[in-house]
Amino acid sequence: MSKIDVSKYFTPDLKQARKRTNQAIEELKFELSDAHKKIGIDKFYFIHTYGCQGNEADSESIAGILELMGFAKTEVEANADVIIMNTCAIRENAENRVWGELGRLKAYKRTNPDLIIGLAGCMPQEENVVERVLKKYQHVDLVFGTHNIYKLPEYIETALFSKERVIEVYSQEGEIVENLPKVRNHKYKAWVNIMFGCDEFCTYCIVPYTRGKERSRSREEIIQEVKELAEQGYQEITLLGQNVDSFLWFGGGLKKDFKKASEMAQATAVDFAQLLDLCATKFPKTRFRFSTSNPQDMSLDVIHTMAKHTNICKYIHLPVQSGSNAMLKAMNRQHTREEYMELVDNIYKIIPEMSLSQDMIVGFCGETEQDHKDTLELMEYVKYDFGFMFAYSERPGTLAGNKMDDDIPNSIKKRRLQEVINLQQEHALYRTQQHLGKTEEVLIEGTSKKNPNEWKGRNTQNTVIVFPKENYKMGDFVMVKVEDCTSATLKGSAVGYSDNN
Repeated sequence: MSKIDVSKYFTPDLKQARKRTNQAIEELKFELSDAHKKIGIDKFYFIHTYGCQGNEADSESIAGILELMGFAKTEVEANADVIIMNTCAIRENAENRVWGELGRLKAYKRTNPDLIIGLAGCMPQEENVVERVLKKYQHVDLVFGTHNIYKLPEYIETALFSKERVIEVYSQEGEIVENLPKVRNHKYKAWVNIMFGCDEFCTYCIVPYTRGKERSRSREEIIQEVKELAEQGYQEITLLGQNVDSFLWFGGGLKKDFKKASEMAQATAVDFAQLLDLCATKFPKTRFRFSTSNPQDMSLDVIHTMAKHTNICKYIHLPVQSGSNAMLKAMNRQHTREEYMELVDNIYKIIPEMSLSQDMIVGFCGETEQDHKDTLELMEYVKYDFGFMFAYSERPGTLAGNKMDDDIPNSIKKRRLQEVINLQQEHALYRTQQHLGKTEEVLIEGTSKKNPNEWKGRNTQNTVIVFPKENYKMGDFVMVKVEDCTSATLKGSAVGYSDNN
């Protein structure tokens, strides 16, 4: 194989991606040129999405752009003319799945030589990923990252008509691109990005490198998007960001520059608690959720705002990662075990019915049995409603990957992870049992996976409830009396519509 000339491509640079400068945030407006509007007519697209809600929201934008170009969605992958893999980089297992899928897609090129295969999302933001694609995955036509989704029409045009491979990944702090079209994946629930990026730099995490610095959308743009969704009949909106509690809009600039801003800018600033209050007040018939929160950035103002409004769901995803102060310090988490527990105490004091979920990593570098015991004790203290639990996997380019030893044997990681999972299942059952006999509001999201004669939805605490369909329909808010439960699901019967219909 001839040597590949990488100089003609924009490839990622993690050192550059780590930089945080005082440079102003650029705001762009997406516009589709006339030359790109008919490229996809009589052609089909298929998108694979991996990872978090942010990736799901990005896939909605990718679909929106493709449909503006004339492409139509197909449910049959083999019929697609464009296949996009929108990827996650947070776990090694997720990346391994993508490599397997990319290898499988090569067979489609034999029957459709004009097929365009694209790799997008967080994985391309890693140096080693692009190097591997260049060397071993010659059938991949497009590689682009999280910062340049808006340039997809240009990339499609180049790959389709010039038959040139496009490798363009920006390692930058990021900008804000407004007016991106979206094809929503649900008729009644929607994501609304309120901010992007992360400046926390937890030692295990690649997200600050793949998503850029923290930057907030304007209040006006957010409210306008929520207004349009409400008018279109969307019943539930999730305000989305890598760290929603860091949201701060004061007419431009970065959160860390707020104290230097003019008196007028400071006087008109909007933080997350105020944005949440504004959304709930302006759209009282719309149910609101948000994700994700960082414990060190969450203010009690947010909790008081949640208590004030019945249309803000009583659920917070509050990642802790470990119950050990030693591990929290090694992870560069900006909170201690005691500070986290104090926050939890205040949350339950203000809203006793609040539902909390966690992210937990076991087997991080240097984790002792006492550290693991501290995690189990923290879980006993909080009794989370549900959680997302993982054994640590080293991510190349992160501070832990570069400077720490992944020194916990896999057998110990596996055992500790199972202990955490078992305890979480106990607590999940304890929490679902608290709903027995209660009548709760549920937004009908779709048909139950296990029974075609039952609807499924979620209550304000984000717990799944299933119940007989009767004459109700998707998008209805109904009151359901809870009669039974498992550790993951509530079961009951509808007793009528809620006042929200």
